[in-house]
Amino acid sequence: MNILLNTQSRRCRQSYGLQRGFSLVELMVVVAIIGIVTSIALPSYTDYVRKGRAAEAPSILANLKVRMEQYYQDNRTYVGGPCAPASGAKYFAYTCNNTTVATFQLVADGVGEMANFQYTVDQSDVRSSKYDGVTGNCWLTGKGASC
Repeated sequence: MNILLNTQSRRCRQSYGLQRGFSLVELMVVVAIIGIVTSIALPSYTDYVRKGRAAEAPSILANLKVRMEQYYQDNRTYVGGPCAPASGAKYFAYTCNNTTVATFQLVADGVGEMANFQYTVDQSDVRSSKYDGVTGNCWLTGKGASC
């Protein structure tokens, strides 16, 4: 009887022992699939995030332009007007260029990951933008955008 149990036990261990875990080929197929999906999804996600961050500049520049116009109405000059946002600037540095009694130009230069972006607006509401070498007469917010 003992011999019969040992024989059955050995057969069970042998048949079940071969079925445990994953083979190296199966594991490599899964890793390859994950790599392919990541290589497709990551650039799209990165562009999506950059487009969301790029929306900061037009919003703050429009606000600054209104504040500069209000300053001009009160003081009859743009010199000394509010050139920096009150708060909320994370991805762009804001400056005033060519500020005179009658003219100004507000510039938003991207910082960090947004370094390839630049937006401008002046007293006549002439807008321009540069994005990865693409220049437009409007505010481009992402790859493939046009005026």
